[in-house]
This record gives sequence, structure tokens and C-alpha cells, in this order.
Amino acid sequence: MAKGSYFAKHKAQIGTTQPDENTRLAQQAITVEQRETFEAGKVLLIDKDLHWTSFDAVRKIRNVLRIKKVGHAGTLDPLATGLLIICTGKFTKKINEFMAQPKEYAADFTLGATTATYDLESVPENFKSTDGITEEMILEQAKVFTGAIMQMPPIYSAIKKDGVAAYELARRGEKVALEPRPITIYSFEITKIELPKVSCIIRCSTGTYIRSLAHDFGEALHCGGHLSFLRRTKIGEISVDDAQTIPAFMESLQ
Repeated sequence: MAKGSYFAKHKAQIGTTQPDENTRLAQQAITVEQRETFEAGKVLLIDKDLHWTSFDAVRKIRNVLRIKKVGHAGTLDPLATGLLIICTGKFTKKINEFMAQPKEYAADFTLGATTATYDLESVPENFKSTDGITEEMILEQAKVFTGAIMQMPPIYSAIKKDGVAAYELARRGEKVALEPRPITIYSFEITKIELPKVSCIIRCSTGTYIRSLAHDFGEALHCGGHLSFLRRTKIGEISVDDAQTIPAFMESLQ
């Protein structure tokens, strides 16, 4: 799906507008020395903006640096923000090492409605009351979902079925049968409850879908739920506090 469609859907559903023109960054000249440095290998800590795909960030950096070897160490969905590790040149060999590290997220689950994509990329439906949901019930379910669990990935995901991404099959209206996968939720801290919104901090293994967790959490409470906010705050011990936005990275090259 093209990036523009994310803007259009998001605007229609929750009233946000497209980013300002300053996020549509112009091509920028770099020196030969800078290019050689990035070809030798750099690890860039990027704070990904809302609506950008992870590949948008990689492509922008690749085009600016004018080098071929640029990759990221773990996808963030367009409606998620936060830490994206991008490796350049010879340091692309480090990508698998970073991808294997535990991840930490700040998230909001909205209870009382589900969505087809498990987040706000699709329209909330199947509305149910949350009047009977208590703080005790929410805290208990956080304990239930902590530890080693089996998780069903969302059908709107990049997981391949017979060489085709599951989300492509789902958008064609074809039936998608995925298998549950083992993941580990190392910690699941509820930070605020303002129903229908539940805010939390989750530390988890690689391969965890936080939007699947939001969906499953809502199902366990018998009211439905979806992911309404997601920000990746850590990969291993690397914090988003040490990351910079794409515009800031561009400025640093001057």
C-alpha cells in the first residue's frame, strides 16, 4: 500500500492532517568523505515519525547518502513512532544482531471495539460496552499475557504465505490461514486506565505483534480491543531518547 493511502485513511478516521512540507525532505549533497564513512559502516538511531513506513526512512537515507547498502533492524508500522535502527555499509551485517534484541513499547489499547487490522489503519467496529470492566480485571489480564505465550499474527501483516504477503491476500478478500507463534512478554505494566483507553509499557521478544496483543487483550475481557497508539522506546539497551528524527539527521550532514 502506498504511503499516501495511510495519510488518507488516518485523516478520514481520526481527523489528523498530513505532515508539513518540512517532512518531505529535499535531496542534499554530501561530501566524498561522508559517503566513505557511511560505506565503512554506521549505526543510525532514528526516531521514526508518524505515517512514515520503515522503508520510507531507509529509502530517504539511502538516497541522501547515495550508497546501496542501507537497512533497518525491525519494522515499525506507519501508525507507530519511535526507535528505528538503521545500519549502513558494512554495518548492515549487524542487523540480525539488533533484531534479536528484546523490544520495549509504550502503547494504548482502546477497548470496546475491534478493527480488521487490529489498529487504526482500519475502521473500528463491533462496538461493546466497557461498563463492566474493572481495574482488577485489566491488571489480572496483564498478568495472564506475561511470560511465554502463543500469539496469532494479524492477517494484515507482511508474513508470507506461498510467497505472497498475508496483507495482500487479505486485501483481495482471500482467506488467510496463519499459524500461532511462540513469543515472550517479559513485562506488561499498566500505566493508566481511562476507559475505554488502557495505557501500558510492554517489554517483549522479537516477533511480537503489539496490535495482536491489543486484540487478544480485548477478546480476553469479552469487549474487544484494538491498538490506538504505539511508540517503540527501546531495542535492547538502546533508547529512543538517543535517537534523532530524519530532519535532524539531514541537518547533521551539513
